[in-house]
Amino acid sequence: MSDFHQNGIITDFHNLTRRPVEALEQELCQFSRRRPMGLILPSLFSELEGTALSAIVDELVKVPYLNEIIIGLDRADREQFLHAKEFFSRLPQHTRILWNDGPRLRALDAELEEHGLGALEPGKGRNVWYCAGYVLASGRSKVVGLHDCDILTYERGLLARLMYPVAHPNFNYSFCKGYYPRIAEGKLNGRVSRLLVTPLLRALKTVCGPLPYLDYLDSFRYPLSGEFAMRSDVLEGIRIPADWGLEIGVLSELQRNYSLRQLCQVDIADAYDHKHQPVSEDDPDGGLNRMSLDISKALYRKLATQGITFSSEDFRTLKATYYRFALDLIEAYDHDATMNGLSLDRHTEEQAVELFASNLLEAGNLFMDNPRERPFIPSWNRVQAAVPDLLARMHEAVELDNQGKV
Repeated sequence: MSDFHQNGIITDFHNLTRRPVEALEQELCQFSRRRPMGLILPSLFSELEGTALSAIVDELVKVPYLNEIIIGLDRADREQFLHAKEFFSRLPQHTRILWNDGPRLRALDAELEEHGLGALEPGKGRNVWYCAGYVLASGRSKVVGLHDCDILTYERGLLARLMYPVAHPNFNYSFCKGYYPRIAEGKLNGRVSRLLVTPLLRALKTVCGPLPYLDYLDSFRYPLSGEFAMRSDVLEGIRIPADWGLEIGVLSELQRNYSLRQLCQVDIADAYDHKHQPVSEDDPDGGLNRMSLDISKALYRKLATQGITFSSEDFRTLKATYYRFALDLIEAYDHDATMNGLSLDRHTEEQAVELFASNLLEAGNLFMDNPRERPFIPSWNRVQAAVPDLLARMHEAVELDNQGKV
């Protein structure tokens, strides 16, 4: 059973007792008769060479309720794509790989660019966007889940708990966000969420004033989690960033398009660990350095769409306010870790905060200096209005790639 309560914003399902995964899957099989389910897996080819994704596939082989699995494959040449087909061939579900670097999908991407509709840069957001288009083109799923491919602690109960609220025929949820404790190997993880997003949202409330949008984002226990499920029609109308701002961008679009009564979050795992990004202090295009820039820009853009104006002075004030909130939180995290027998390096935590604070200013400068930037990938509704047959041709291209005609 689950103890669910309203946190004042969205429904929060917190699992007090873990139902056996077999019981959840049995119900989900029944639900799938009315709401067929699919799964999107955005992946880099390099993830096929690690241990996490192979173990994830071993678990997905046992999942009985999925109607289809869509893998978005980035940074793969022809031989690597053929290897990926073999790698995923043991999945019993209807499985398709989007070879994003293949000639067929590249040609469609170039056509979208000619119409001013393409994703301007590669990244997770672009990968997910194309996978969403394929879900709409295939028409095989009414509910679709998504999770990352680097989860080291994956077990199929995570997916069942994620899908359940949206798949249940008597529930009216259109979207569900997963959350979990970020603890592994005796350490407190989740640095970007703890050290950037939480103090930044509180600083924005102080600088910009109380806003329903900021309260909404702050109500999610783990807003940066890469695990969510939604009705497939949600995919038609949302605009998302192509970069690391994907998770914040999706939540922002849902707040704009849906009643909060249609959104929920659910506790999906007791333990969660994945590949950790390096901080990359000296590389603005890598690791947590790039991630913090993209997330900050995503927040600034969304606030601008709600009528909030920013100046250079505002960004300097925001940096100072953020820094004070972040340092206070580090002390609280340190106490929390001590009470729970976990390790936390305050020095590296403060180093990360200093980098993030600097990037708040840099993100502000980029936001101010590029007023004509097209930050969001257009919605699929707009694409279909501009190029009505594109989804059908995408479906055909993916089928040809997966049938060996490469």
